[in-house]
Parts: sequence; C-alpha cells; structure tokens
Amino acid sequence: MADYTLWHALTGGILIGLGSLLATALSGKIPGISGVFGRLLIPATPDKKWRFLFLLGLIGGAALSFLLWDSAALFRPMRPLVVMGLAGLLVGLGTRIGGGCTSGHGVCGVGTGAKDSIAATLIFVGVAMVTVLIYNRAVL
Repeated sequence: MADYTLWHALTGGILIGLGSLLATALSGKIPGISGVFGRLLIPATPDKKWRFLFLLGLIGGAALSFLLWDSAALFRPMRPLVVMGLAGLLVGLGTRIGGGCTSGHGVCGVGTGAKDSIAATLIFVGVAMVTVLIYNRAVL
C-alpha cells in the first residue's frame, strides 16, 4: 500500500470516466453495471452481445490485474463470505429499487449532471457509511 499515490487514484478515475464515455458513445446507453447485467438475463433483450463483452471486460480486467501486479492481492474481501453474499444481494435489491447502481448513477449520471443521479449517489454514500458504522460496532 505504500506505493499507492493520489496519481493512481486520479489515473483510475480518468480511465473509468473515459471508459464510460466510450461505452456510452458506442452503445448510446449509459453503462451502469446493474442495468447491463440485469438486461443480459432477460431472454428478449436484443443487444446481448455488447452487454456480455462489457461484463467480460470487467471480469477480465480484474483477472489481468491479479496476474500482473502482486499488490492486487492486497484487495481481498475483509468480511466472511456469507456477509459478502448478503451484501451483494442487498446491493442488487437496492439497484432495482433505486433505478440504477453506483456506476450508472455515480459515474455516468453525476458526470452528466443528472439531479436524480446526484441524489442517488449521496444516498448510496450516506447509507454505506451508516451501514459500516453499525456493522463495525456490532462485530467489535
């Protein structure tokens, strides 16, 4: 972790923004992960190819990072698998209720200045902070 600098975060943020911009320009759709994945599961979805490739790129990029950089191994789940699974289900439920996920609202929506996305992102962050506070007090 000592080698991690603000330049890494800035570079990552710029790449995420450029990737989102490119995906939006090429597909004409905002690439929120919950929407991309959710519609991939619907049989009648006509544009499954780009959705599959988009998700394959996310998984492949993470796999490539773990292969190329030893420091990537530092970023492992810090909670039991059951807790991580429950958290994933709750996030999935929240994305359906909230009309999108942190990538759709937080990266793309905020980037375009959408008021509902700004509100959703503020709610995501606030609820996440409270959840971590409650969980850490209950476990410790």
